[in-house]
Amino acid sequence: MARTPSTMRLNPGDEAPGFALPNYNAAVGGTSVSFDDIAGEHGTLVMFICNHCPFVKHIADEIAKLGHYCQSHGIGVAAIQPNDVDDYPDDAPDRMTLEAQNRGYTFPYLHDPDQSVAKAYHAACTPDFYLLDADRKVFYRGQLDDSRPGSDEPITGADMRAAIAGLLAGKPSPGTQKPSIGCNIKWTPGNEPDYFA
Repeated sequence: MARTPSTMRLNPGDEAPGFALPNYNAAVGGTSVSFDDIAGEHGTLVMFICNHCPFVKHIADEIAKLGHYCQSHGIGVAAIQPNDVDDYPDDAPDRMTLEAQNRGYTFPYLHDPDQSVAKAYHAACTPDFYLLDADRKVFYRGQLDDSRPGSDEPITGADMRAAIAGLLAGKPSPGTQKPSIGCNIKWTPGNEPDYFA
């Protein structure tokens, strides 16, 4: 199982890129969902995830809980699936719809077909997390917690939940931010981003 860390290339205070992408979570409205559609009063959580990655599967139930928690506290949420679906059909849109239903996701599950949004965020892995403040500036980017597939660490969402608490309390961006670890994004052949060069 390959382990790829976040690039951490978007820094706290950087403005987050916008997006408008097709939505495949039938439980929430909109066939196309933009950043403006999901931005929350207190901030926004953008997550790059997929269906097949064991790192995402390991924490998917916590992602569902986290999404509900954020939405109930004025933080908008979107998950974005960036992988090449020709080579990884388990991540295709019809499977995304089933995954969102089975996991009970209460937020849009968006497909990034040309991978331009993943590139704009300098995303590297699934999962990759970006917590943004009300001005759409990066507040936290990094891991959910210390748990990994096969580890003895419990899944708590501790790092992300601490960042959310700080954001809601009006505190500064956390000084220590550990990169997320996951499967590398499955780039379409010839579409690999230059930030890995």
